[in-house]
Amino acid sequence: MTTPPIFSTLGCRLNAYETEAMKDLAQQAGIGNAVVVNTCAVTAEAVRKARQEIRKLRRDNPQATLIVTGCAAQTEPETFAAMPEVDRVIGNTEKMQPETWAAMGPDFIGETERVQVDDIMSVTETAGHLIDGFGTRARAYVQVQNGCDHRCTFCIIPFGRGNSRSVPAGVVVDQIKRLVQQGYNEIVLTGVDLTSWGADLPATPRLGDLVLRILKLGPALPRLRISSIDSIEADDALMQAIATEPRLMPHLHLSLQAGDDMILKRMKRRHLRDDAIRFCEEARRLRPDMTFGADIIAGFPTETEAMFANSLKLVEECDLTWLHVFPYSPRPGTPAARMPQVNGRAIKDRAARLRAAGTTRVAAHLSAQQGLPHDVLMENPRMGRTAQFTETLFDQDQPVGQIVPALITGSEGDRLRAAVRDARAA
Repeated sequence: MTTPPIFSTLGCRLNAYETEAMKDLAQQAGIGNAVVVNTCAVTAEAVRKARQEIRKLRRDNPQATLIVTGCAAQTEPETFAAMPEVDRVIGNTEKMQPETWAAMGPDFIGETERVQVDDIMSVTETAGHLIDGFGTRARAYVQVQNGCDHRCTFCIIPFGRGNSRSVPAGVVVDQIKRLVQQGYNEIVLTGVDLTSWGADLPATPRLGDLVLRILKLGPALPRLRISSIDSIEADDALMQAIATEPRLMPHLHLSLQAGDDMILKRMKRRHLRDDAIRFCEEARRLRPDMTFGADIIAGFPTETEAMFANSLKLVEECDLTWLHVFPYSPRPGTPAARMPQVNGRAIKDRAARLRAAGTTRVAAHLSAQQGLPHDVLMENPRMGRTAQFTETLFDQDQPVGQIVPALITGSEGDRLRAAVRDARAA
């Protein structure tokens, strides 16, 4: 008797989404006694963790076929092909193709190449692997876009994901309707570069157009959330949605990366620090309860202490709450890897100072919520998230997947505490 494949997912939400699709493809092909590692390539540390995970899974599953895929497999297939623990290496395009899995199934006759990684830059279509129901019982994630047309000097991801491709709006709306019928109360739009959605579609619609269409054609959807955006590409329709659509959640994660203009130019970003500040001020003017998360890199090549100070100040100037801090690590093949590098101890110190600033901002956010009413989407019986994505704890069990009217009563660590409120009193 064959056992179902074991899947290990590293990295971003999109990888998790694609793992769910691969589970379906593997099941349809009758794959058994296999281990599949879906890797991330965003940092050198991510690749190191992938190799570590592969060795562990091989020790635990000595007889299984071990398959490596994902962004790290796409960008450096030779690394994983050289590992004795690995049986097959599959690229990001190949992993979404039914024929790839069929060729590894028990009924396939013939030889299958050990390494199947083609040129991802030649891919022009979005894989038709939209699936229903990925996520927790609380929320579902819908991939609307893949790939990236930009070439930030520190980033390897376009070489793992290819150029930007968009899922047509009608397909997205239909899928969301199905998910709402299945009982999901929150949908999260996800992609590699969300604000580039639509550039490759007829009439070149923008992300804001998609958001407004989803909300107009899906009146039964209680909550819509956007994962991560490039603020410089926020279009007028998206700003309109922020201002007028209460079902669009007041939380945006921004790809800022730095707060110093010279570093931003060397990163080949499309915005300057004043652009970021201006966007945050405008978004909060339109939606006073808006909260922001942000990606910030500490110790980018050539970054001086004065340049870093500008990134540190940006945390307060943009009123950022949820920080994702990345200590810079060079990715081979990127322009930044060839620039003069910052001392490793300085990078570590700057990352720690950024995280401390983030902790201070979280504390300020939690304090400001005391005594306020919030609608909390429950992720497990005792914990859910507000519209601003703040984790919130209850003393009594609540129905998972439901939106519970709550009153904030205190905080614990980086979480709020709440009691159920009478919705009629809201």
